[in-house]
Amino acid sequence: MEEAKSQSLEEDFEGQATHTGPKGVISDWRKFKLESEDSDSIPPSKKEILRQMSSPQSRDDKDSKERISRKMSIQEYELIQQGKEDENCLRKYRRQCMQDMHQKLSFGPRYGFVYELETGEQFLETIEKEQKITTIVVHIYEDGIKGCDALNSSLTCLAAEYPIVKFCKIKASNTGAGDRFSSDVLPTLLIYKGGELISNFISVTEQFAEEFFAGDVESFLNEYGLLPEKEVHALEQTNMDDEDME
Repeated sequence: MEEAKSQSLEEDFEGQATHTGPKGVISDWRKFKLESEDSDSIPPSKKEILRQMSSPQSRDDKDSKERISRKMSIQEYELIQQGKEDENCLRKYRRQCMQDMHQKLSFGPRYGFVYELETGEQFLETIEKEQKITTIVVHIYEDGIKGCDALNSSLTCLAAEYPIVKFCKIKASNTGAGDRFSSDVLPTLLIYKGGELISNFISVTEQFAEEFFAGDVESFLNEYGLLPEKEVHALEQTNMDDEDME
């Protein structure tokens, strides 16, 4: 009788076992017990107990999942922090590159005002002995000539904004070549670099309106690429780019 009952149980479980080993068999049996009994005849509390028994979860499993979850959170946090550090590193790198560039561009003497040349010898010495990387702007003027005073005032402003450019002025009568600089061609701007004349503009004020200012002269010289990038503007642009990245 017992053998028949045992055979019947084995036939009932045939093809339904999903676990192996003693614990697996017990779990399968509990699951089968829950599914095979009449659900209406089982109290809800007992059904919940059987359900939990059919799929038990050890405390170690829970702790493991919590550790994994906590580990993932730390990894995500570290990734976020790493991203912020990368941005800060990039910002510092860009700022350092800009500073290096400005040091290279600004290498050499700094001026900041308009030099008055008294003689033709001073004029020639300034052109020949200045460093080759230095741009020299010479204003040839004469008192009482229209536009000369306004141009001198404009160059004084530009000299402060472009300290690596050497701005000079000399009266035509003091150049030793006054006959070449008559009132008809004044004011004249001569631009030198490396001892060579790279641009010259006679009666330059004809390029401007009746009333002109430093900004007008600056724009005119920039059209011909005769002025370097303004240092203050470049640094401000770098700071603005850094703020956009934050």
